[in-house]
Amino acid sequence: MSRKSITILGATGSIGASTLAVLEASRDFDIYALTAHQSAEELLELCLRYKPRFAVLGAEAAGQQIATSLRAQGSRTEVLVGAEALKRVASAPEVTHVMAAIVGGVGLPPTFAAVQAGKTVLLANKEALVMAGSIFMTAVERSNAKLLPVDSEHNAIFQCLGQSTTVGPSVNRILLTGSGGPFLRTPIDSLADVTPEDACRHPNWDMGRKISVDSATMMNKGLELIEAAWLFGVPADKIEFLIHPQSIVHSMVEFIDGSVVAQMGQPDMRTPIAHVLAYPDRQVSGVSGLDFAALADLSFETPDYQRFPLLGLARRVASEPLCQAVALNAANEMAVAAFLDAGLPYREIATTIEQVVSLIPRKELLCIDDVLDYDHEARSLTTELLSTDD
Repeated sequence: MSRKSITILGATGSIGASTLAVLEASRDFDIYALTAHQSAEELLELCLRYKPRFAVLGAEAAGQQIATSLRAQGSRTEVLVGAEALKRVASAPEVTHVMAAIVGGVGLPPTFAAVQAGKTVLLANKEALVMAGSIFMTAVERSNAKLLPVDSEHNAIFQCLGQSTTVGPSVNRILLTGSGGPFLRTPIDSLADVTPEDACRHPNWDMGRKISVDSATMMNKGLELIEAAWLFGVPADKIEFLIHPQSIVHSMVEFIDGSVVAQMGQPDMRTPIAHVLAYPDRQVSGVSGLDFAALADLSFETPDYQRFPLLGLARRVASEPLCQAVALNAANEMAVAAFLDAGLPYREIATTIEQVVSLIPRKELLCIDDVLDYDHEARSLTTELLSTDD
C-alpha cells in the first residue's frame, strides 16, 4: 500500500501543532507541505524538524527570510509564496490528504482547490462551508473528494452517525454543544468592560486569539450551526444549541425512538485529528482517557440569547441566501480583529456584525469567485462602519 502524503494548511496554528504531534506518533504520512501566513521563524523550525518538500508563506519578505535560512542549514525544502502557492500544494498530485486549518475566509481558496482535486480534506476551517455552502458541497460530490470534519463538534456528530455525514429520517435532532466560553456567568452589564485578554482566557480549550473571541461571543457555535447544516444536509431548525460548560460531551444525536448517542472525550483537539487521520480506522492520539469516577458534574443548559445575540443572528442567517452567511463571517472577522487590535468595545462586535448583515445588498452567488467578491464587499462595508464609529 502506497504511503499517504499530507499538506498542512496553517501549520503554525494550534490545529497545525496538534496535527504534527499526532503525525509524529503515527508516522503513517509523508509531509508534503507546511504553510503559514507570516510566522516565518515558527515555520522554519517546523521545516527543519519535519523536512517537508515545500513550505509556503503569505508574504514575500517572510518567504525570502525562511528560504535563506533553510539554504544556510542545508535543507532541501523549497519555499513558495502567495495564494496561488497555497492552492498548488493543496491540489498537487502527490498529495492524498489536506489538513485545512487556516483560520478565516482566507482558507477557502486552497481548501476548495483541494476539494476540486479530489483530495481527502480534513476540514478544520469552518469558514469554507459557511461561505461557500452548496458550491463547496457540489464540488465535493463532483470530484469524489472525501470530506472529514475536524472541529470537535462536527467530528462528534460524524461519529454519532456511525462515521457518516448522511442524516436519515431516523434522526430527530442534532445537539450542538458549547462550553459558553469565559463569560458564561459574567453579569451582562459588565461585558462592556471586558478586554481581549479576558476574552481569550478560555476555561477549557487552548486556541488561537480569533477563535477564542468567537468562543466568548459564541459566534463559533453560530458558524458551526451553518457548517453542520451543509455538512450533514439538514435544515438549521433540526440543530439545537446546548451549553455544556465542562466540554466533555462534544455533541449528540437524538433519534426518533428517543435514543441519544453522544461522543465524549477530553477537550483536546488531538482526539478528532487522530480520528480523521486514521479514518476509517483508529489510532493513538496521545490524549488520556476519561476518568468517569472523577467527573464531578456534567451539566447542560439552554443558551441565553441576550448574553449571546450572535447565536440568534447566525440561526436566522442559516435559513437565508448564501450571501448572508458570507457577510456574517466577513463582518465577524473584521470586528473581532478590531476588538483585538484597535480597541473596539466587546459589545460592539455583535452590533457591527448585525449592521453589516442588515445593510449589505443581497446577491446570488453561483461560484467561488462570486463568494470571494462578495466577501470583499462585506469587508469593505465593515471597515466603513468601524471607521464611522471612531
